[in-house]
Amino acid sequence: MTIADVITAPEHPARPVSAPVPVPQAGGRGALAALLVLTDGRFPAGGHAHSGGAEAAVKAGRITDGASLESFCRGRLHTAGLAAAGLAAAAAAGIDPLALDEAADARTPSPALRAAARRLGRQMMRAARATWPAPALDALAADRPRGAHQPVVLGLAACAAGLGPLDAAYAAAYEAVSGPATAVVRLLSLDPFEATGVLGRLAPELDGVAVAAAKAAQRAAREGPEALPAPSAPLLDITAEQHAAWPVRLFAT
Repeated sequence: MTIADVITAPEHPARPVSAPVPVPQAGGRGALAALLVLTDGRFPAGGHAHSGGAEAAVKAGRITDGASLESFCRGRLHTAGLAAAGLAAAAAAGIDPLALDEAADARTPSPALRAAARRLGRQMMRAARATWPAPALDALAADRPRGAHQPVVLGLAACAAGLGPLDAAYAAAYEAVSGPATAVVRLLSLDPFEATGVLGRLAPELDGVAVAAAKAAQRAAREGPEALPAPSAPLLDITAEQHAAWPVRLFAT
């Protein structure tokens, strides 16, 4: 299935619909280079210090090889990744970032993950303001001096860079799986070619998550942040709290 197929496919194939739901468009051709910058692992937004729950999963024996890494990343993509992509797309679409920050809090039951999301948001804010200065970023930085949730800042950064809601959703969804994949290379000395293969195999699902998030952001513009995805991942929340209490760890999360 191509990205064009995903965009025009109904969200519930078993239920007939009269017309495909329109999706917010990606940025123009000139903006696509900005998307590469935003998703580059070398962009100084602090993500390299976080494993997205992979470190705890490795210690618990749930990630031991490429196959189990793929299962972990797939689960993370469709839960935490979908929630983050929806928030990022909504921020890029111009929905009130303070309301989205509250919605992010409601979707993050783990205190450790809420604190980490705000630390990452603060770092993302520094990088974004240096790269794509914009009044919306300045306003959110003033309103949330200790940091807003990272996906919200990511969405505003995408908008400042000339990107659209779909682009922001892609950036957030990709980050949800690329972070753990990169971390497991270090944690298990996993072959980096195998880890990259995991990301390649997940690409079609990442397409679907990004499009679903962008559609949800479009609904949220009419109905409010409650229309954004709120999938749960209880094991990620539980292990995040356990991980935060470890006296020695390689990653912040």
